[in-house]
Formats: sequence, structure tokens, C-alpha cells
Amino acid sequence: MGIIKTKGIVIQESNMGDFDKMLTILTPEYGKISCSARGARRPKSALLAGTQFLCFGEYLLYKGVSAYSINSCETIEVFYNLRMDLDKLNYAVEMSKLTYSVTNENENAYEILQLILNSLYTLSETDKNMELILAIFKLRLSSIIGFRPNISECKNCKSKEDLIYFSFKDNGFKCGTCGKIDKSTMQILPSTKDAIKYIILAPPKKLFSFNIPDNSIKELSIIAKIYLEDKLSN
Repeated sequence: MGIIKTKGIVIQESNMGDFDKMLTILTPEYGKISCSARGARRPKSALLAGTQFLCFGEYLLYKGVSAYSINSCETIEVFYNLRMDLDKLNYAVEMSKLTYSVTNENENAYEILQLILNSLYTLSETDKNMELILAIFKLRLSSIIGFRPNISECKNCKSKEDLIYFSFKDNGFKCGTCGKIDKSTMQILPSTKDAIKYIILAPPKKLFSFNIPDNSIKELSIIAKIYLEDKLSN
């Protein structure tokens, strides 16, 4: 038992009793933790702002025998624009649900926390295509949690040329010859292939610093969705 201080983002909240909340906060060093926030729903509560969904803040937590409780918190970013735009909020909700599903308590979650914060910031503060933001998030998340696709060569013959297919069965690119005999492949445009490679390899702070045509966004969105869902279902 004791007091811990950590930064984190609220990825889930629910009401408890008349004025309390139960939160799930993603932290870099303690992973996903559940904690109670007593009195947080009172209008004059010092915890009111810092216990909202998607709030990123610094939290002082008391660790009891089986649960955490929030002593105090200081907000760093509340992503106000997401709360004012229903479409953006829906995308943010999907990212938070995926984050919740792939994280655990007592594990290092720094990379995932960094990813969701960068994704939410881009969603909140820019006019970037929301489907593209979500696709980038999903594909990078897949890579972080151990399902990095093969992007350097054909998964079958090892050719580095003519990589025009993405194989869901074999987790990566295939050449024109090998791709035709793999029923799990999807043919992709060169711009889609380049985007996939960039998403996997780019530094975190530059992850969203590219754009692709609408037809490539559509391909990338399909690949990211199917690929992550397949990995999470196994």
C-alpha cells in the first residue's frame, strides 16, 4: 500500500453511487489500472475535470490492497475539440476501446500511451482524414503489440520487387506472382504499400505527417481493420 504519482489518460469511465466514478487509466509504467474517484461528480469537486473520459493528466493515487483511488489530479490535455465534434468523438471512442482491449495492469505501456495521445491530438487539432488517422492507429498498434507485418520482401519467395499484394494469412507483402496464388491477399496500390511501410517504421512524432489519395486511404483502412481484428481474435 502507498501513494504513487503517474501520468495517464482516462480510457474508460463509469458512474458509481451518487457522486463517485470508476475509471480506467492507461499509464506508462503501471499499464492499465482501475481506480475509484470519490466525489468526482460533485459540481465543485477538485477531481471533476481530471476524471473525464479522454483526459490526460497527472494523478496522485493511493494504492490499497486490491484497488487504487485518486487523491488528486492535474489536467494536462482534455482534447476539448473531440467533445464538440460527434464524428471525431466516435473515432476517439473506437481508439480507446482498442487500447483497453490490448493493455493489462503492471506492464510497460509507454509506446501505446504515446500512440493514443498522438492519435487523439491529430484527430483533435487537425482536419486530417479521420479514416486515415484510425487506420494508422490500428496498424501501428498491431506492430507495437507484437504483430508487425513483413514489409521488406515477399513473404513467400523473398523477392523485393513487384510487392503489390498484402497477405492476411502470411502477415505481409507478397509479389505479383506469389500473391495470385494466395486467396487471403488483397492487391494494393504503390501509395498504399509505401504508407504501410512508413507507418511501421516512422518515428512516433512523425507518424501522421503524410497523406495519400482517397483510394489508398480506403485500401489502408480495410487492411488495418482486418489485420488487427484477426490478430485480436486469435
